[in-house]
Amino acid sequence: MNGREADTTSHDPAVADSGLAIVAGAGPVGRATAVALAEAGRTVVLINRSLDAMRELPDGIRPELADPTDAAQVKTAIDRLAAELGPPTVLVNTVGMYTMGDAIETTPDALKRSLDVNLGAALWLSQAVATHMKHAGTGAIVHIASRPALEPAAGVAAYSISKAALVHLTKVLDVELRPHGIRINAVAPQLIDTAQNRAAIPAGVMAHAVAPEAIAEAILFLVSDGSAPISGAIVPVYGG
Repeated sequence: MNGREADTTSHDPAVADSGLAIVAGAGPVGRATAVALAEAGRTVVLINRSLDAMRELPDGIRPELADPTDAAQVKTAIDRLAAELGPPTVLVNTVGMYTMGDAIETTPDALKRSLDVNLGAALWLSQAVATHMKHAGTGAIVHIASRPALEPAAGVAAYSISKAALVHLTKVLDVELRPHGIRINAVAPQLIDTAQNRAAIPAGVMAHAVAPEAIAEAILFLVSDGSAPISGAIVPVYGG
């Protein structure tokens, strides 16, 4: 992936900006989003707790080691980045974990871990960028929710509960931060087309999965000027 040429012709020019965009999470959606933002002209920093997951990033995407579930680490990293590169005007949080298990079988550890990753990271990241965005009077934040957060399903209790909490956090942040010029939205995938999912899920089911790049395009719209009237929305990206 090194040396990939930036191509800004396929993206909305309203997204192009010299402002700092922070993407948290180096999974398939995080990487695809970081690439899309960089190609749109943003200065992009990818935050992840493991450097291994950030190897071979395309030119123009800077890796930053920090654990998004650790509030102190997140604040320190984002404050330092803001001082060095300018205030962040975009945050895309793709941090998440998926766990199986019925509600009556869920353990305290499983619930706590799901809440720490799927909810806690979103809150700590939002807190860390909000101070800078308030000062700038502008900003756009996008979180990754999920369909089970909106339409409960059996067998994924801790996951769906933690993602439902993230949906509510998105709406609370919208109420609190929109008066400061900061927009907060979320996208809600159902099944993402990744190598891990293709190895574990039947091909017939995967035929309806959504590519990470398609989710990144939806995110790109939500941080663009073209989506200026949209805040507090949970946008479904369920696929076919």
